[in-house]
Amino acid sequence: MMLAMQTGTLFEYDQINKSVLLGSPYMKKLITCLFLLVAAFKLSAHADDLDSLKQKLQLTADSLKGPIYTQIANQYLNFDTVANRRVRLFYQNEALNYTMLALHRYSSANDTLGLRTSFNNLSKIYRAQKKYSQAKWFILQSNTISRQRNDVPNIIASLIELSAIKADIKDYNLAMRDLNEALSLSVKNNDPKNESAVQVGYAGLYRHMKEYTKATLAIKRHEFIDDSIAHKIELDRLAVINKQDSVKIKKQDSAIAKKKVYTSNYRRGSFLKSARGITLL
Repeated sequence: MMLAMQTGTLFEYDQINKSVLLGSPYMKKLITCLFLLVAAFKLSAHADDLDSLKQKLQLTADSLKGPIYTQIANQYLNFDTVANRRVRLFYQNEALNYTMLALHRYSSANDTLGLRTSFNNLSKIYRAQKKYSQAKWFILQSNTISRQRNDVPNIIASLIELSAIKADIKDYNLAMRDLNEALSLSVKNNDPKNESAVQVGYAGLYRHMKEYTKATLAIKRHEFIDDSIAHKIELDRLAVINKQDSVKIKKQDSAIAKKKVYTSNYRRGSFLKSARGITLL
């Protein structure tokens, strides 16, 4: 009994120590320092990438600078992961500036794929800044290029984004129309991956409309489609393994059959040779 009480007391004392230590100013400072070190490491890696790209920019002909401007812009396009408001705004502005520079280069070279990438990026930036007219205009340009190229996956992607922007401005009927077209295209082209993405779009739209039951059903459809995709991938993987095993077994059977034929021929040859020897006697 005494031992149990002592054990319990020691356990409680240990827990109190841990609680005090974790709540102490020293531990808080240590955690803050660790956080700052990790952040500094990430910023250092980010700065190295940017320096490398900017040096590359100096050595590249003007007509070929578009992709490099896009790569630099991409370094800033993860602004939605930045907590500090001022830093996030700086990232957005830098992404905007370099994307505009890329856009001009792609326009001069009549590079429609580069233009589409720039339009998508600009739409993302302007939407984050709540400049919805600009965001909608640029995603419509992206959609137009995809339609001209009959690029169905990117038509669907731009329709989903266009719907999200319209939901932001409470233009729910037109947002639903865009998603319905995206769903129709994904089903018609047997594209379950994009069909799943459309369901996520429906869920977002229904949440905007405060129709939470419908939003939940859309997420369930999205999860069901994703599970079906994963199941098919697993079946395809097993089919490949079975095919490889079948080929391996056939090769082994063929080798065994050849060995049997060789052995049979060898024995037959030995038998005939012995028979000839007896005949000669």
